[in-house]
Amino acid sequence: MPATDFDAERAYDEEQFSAQPVFKNDRIKVVCGYFEPGQFIPVHAPGSDVTICVRSGTGVVREGETEHAVEPDDIVVVEADVDRGIRASEDERLEALLVTSPPPTDAEHDPVREGLRRGVFDP
Repeated sequence: MPATDFDAERAYDEEQFSAQPVFKNDRIKVVCGYFEPGQFIPVHAPGSDVTICVRSGTGVVREGETEHAVEPDDIVVVEADVDRGIRASEDERLEALLVTSPPPTDAEHDPVREGLRRGVFDP
């Protein structure tokens, strides 16, 4: 069983959010997400459920047409095939645990790559 903590995995990237893998198999993927102020995972709708547990900082989690303001200890679950995205507040970092099941495919992450390339949260 993998064991780690946010301090051991912490890695920020000035260009885009950082996802540090913790565990992955064919049923589940677990990553620690680190966001500089204003960084985001663009809105996309993969065929997997995701649970987002905020450890520190503030931001928003998009679930369909709803934006949930999040802060430490908040948990948001978004079902498969529903638009989702995460954006850190403009004035502080955000750290969160993201658990997806099943892991999204590489093709399902094309909208994420495109949104990051274009610099838009909602492509």
